[in-house]
Amino acid sequence: MSLVDPRAIVDPAARLADDVQVGPWSIIGPDVEIGEGTVIASHVVIKGPTRIGRHNRIFQFSSVGEDTPDLKYKGEPTRLVIGDHNVIREGVTIHRGTVQDRGETTLGNHNLIMAYAHIGHDSVIANHCILVNNTALAGHVHVGDWAILSGYTLVHQYCHIGAYSFSGMGTAIGKDVPAFVTVFGNPAEARSMNFEGMRRRGFSADAIMALRNAYKVVYRKGFTVEAALTALEADALAFPEVALFRDSVQASNRGITR
Repeated sequence: MSLVDPRAIVDPAARLADDVQVGPWSIIGPDVEIGEGTVIASHVVIKGPTRIGRHNRIFQFSSVGEDTPDLKYKGEPTRLVIGDHNVIREGVTIHRGTVQDRGETTLGNHNLIMAYAHIGHDSVIANHCILVNNTALAGHVHVGDWAILSGYTLVHQYCHIGAYSFSGMGTAIGKDVPAFVTVFGNPAEARSMNFEGMRRRGFSADAIMALRNAYKVVYRKGFTVEAALTALEADALAFPEVALFRDSVQASNRGITR
């Protein structure tokens, strides 16, 4: 028995694993590959070139792998690559890349993309991230592991959102957010670190204390960024968590949210 509803339209050139489920009135175009155990609800549109991994769930009215509206895009065959065990809720839009950047938009593994969120062209979402309802990422945005962007968060193009970071509801991010940092407001301001998230992820008390001190060095002691990075060197050698925080600050090209 076919797991593709007869009311769905699946292009003959699409490649679906035998156990992929496709609901009624969904449309899957050519050059789309979908891995085993993935469930596509009704009224979903998937265009290619798009690769979707195993055991994903894509809910109704989502548009996955559409051309970007970027005015530089001229129809080049760019890609969307989605990993495994992701949940993409109702009305999500994810655009493929552009040749001016990576040529590929990437969504990693075990991510939750909640209703009406948008992931723009050439963005990279790592693993275990949560994009809450109506979060919108412009093109070229990078989001690190375990980051949480609360509802209605807006992220400017080319921003990097560090691992384990957190944004409050309605935050407008125009600069890079270092790893572990919590930001709120419009424009976004750094408020603290995501200590609750660290505890939930099993970080040690010593690592959390070291990160608390590292935050003070960068945000509270009046140092320049260069001086703060130098002051973090010893703790970065002792704690990989501090090294991750320091490296995310050092790698910033847009400047960090302060």
